[in-house]
Amino acid sequence: MYLADSRSTKPAVAPDTRPGRRPAVPGTVLALGAVSLITDISSEMITAVLPLYVVAALGLSPLGFGLLDGINNGVGALVRLAGGHLADRGGQRHKVVAGVGYGLSALCKPLMLLAHGLPMISAVLAVDRTGKGLRTAPRDAMISLSTRPEHRGRAFGVHRAMDTTGALLGPLVAFAVLRAAVDGYDAVFAVSGCFAALGVLVLVLFVPGRTGPRTTSPTAPIAPIAPTVPAEGAAAPSPPRPALRDSLALLRRPGLRRLTLCAALLGLTTVSDSFLYLLLQRELRLPAHLFPLLPLGTAAVFLLLAVPLGALADRIGRRRLFLAGHGVLLLGYGLVLSPLRGAPVVVAVLLLHGTFYAATDGVLAAATAAAVPPEHQGAGQALVGTGQALARFLCSLAFGAAWSLWGGRNALTVTTAALAVSAVVASIVLRTADEQRPAPPPPAAHPDDPHHAQ
Repeated sequence: MYLADSRSTKPAVAPDTRPGRRPAVPGTVLALGAVSLITDISSEMITAVLPLYVVAALGLSPLGFGLLDGINNGVGALVRLAGGHLADRGGQRHKVVAGVGYGLSALCKPLMLLAHGLPMISAVLAVDRTGKGLRTAPRDAMISLSTRPEHRGRAFGVHRAMDTTGALLGPLVAFAVLRAAVDGYDAVFAVSGCFAALGVLVLVLFVPGRTGPRTTSPTAPIAPIAPTVPAEGAAAPSPPRPALRDSLALLRRPGLRRLTLCAALLGLTTVSDSFLYLLLQRELRLPAHLFPLLPLGTAAVFLLLAVPLGALADRIGRRRLFLAGHGVLLLGYGLVLSPLRGAPVVVAVLLLHGTFYAATDGVLAAATAAAVPPEHQGAGQALVGTGQALARFLCSLAFGAAWSLWGGRNALTVTTAALAVSAVVASIVLRTADEQRPAPPPPAAHPDDPHHAQ
């Protein structure tokens, strides 16, 4: 590198404002993380008590709970595609669509006070999950579009860590409310509604209204187009809005198609959190008031590992870490099925469970972002998320039926074997599409730039 000539009469070089100098985690990601943190306190308060509420208080069978849990995890998938497409088609107005989703879920929390039977609870949860389906893809698209490609794993890790902080605090709040209130379940539902409303307020006040694409997709280079100068007095032409068929046509991309297929295949053999916690509670005969504390172990590990594993995914490949995370989950299932018992086993299972989420949740979203162009980020996230959510919905139904017929341990044995087979198939499918870590753009060469390396 050469030094600038002190005798030069050229003006001083302007500060370096190249895109590569932007922070790895933009403010938009932090604002969305705060929204998710508050909203997840609300959601996880209900999630923490729901299994025990419907099984112990309402007397539902495991099959009935499987149906309810499937609704809780899968119905939102039916509208996720619509949410992603509407956000893209609206000129990347992702905040508007996400806000509708957050608001819809917030309205459902107080309705849990009026739902005391399976039909009513199912209906409320279906509307709540509809809101979640609407907001998830636009939210992830905003994270993708505001972050440099080489830092997306870390950015999604930061967001998921903040989200998981809410998941960690939610069961604690539910536990405290159950211990302090006379009508514990109703009090949990009321406090949950307050947190949900606060999350919507933070979204409106602190999340930017528009997040433009920062770069073109590394997997789909777009040919440069000569700029069009509008005639004097004429309005500048707006970019074409993607049609629904364009969103669905994204599956023609080999990378996205393989990713969607593998996410769905592995989702078909992933037991829901609620069933896993019920198995642990029944095996150890934990008191009912301790049940809301079980998700804390998963959430704490997820919180600690989300950022470092997201950064690791940026270096070694996101698909590779996604598959490794399911290998960790296999170890957790095997430990539940082992003859070992006691508190250390529970701690180890929750440790593996949290590691699984840290290695797969945000990592899958970052891998999806690299497989689609900026103008289709919402639809791309929705396609992969929908495939995974629908698969987990079917898994909840099947696992609930298997538990009713064969018992919980036998149902988990079958699911573990199926997950092992699915992981092998997914590794073969993704082998030819192993993700390359995107390289940062080279700095612009200019002979008068004293920071330019020779």
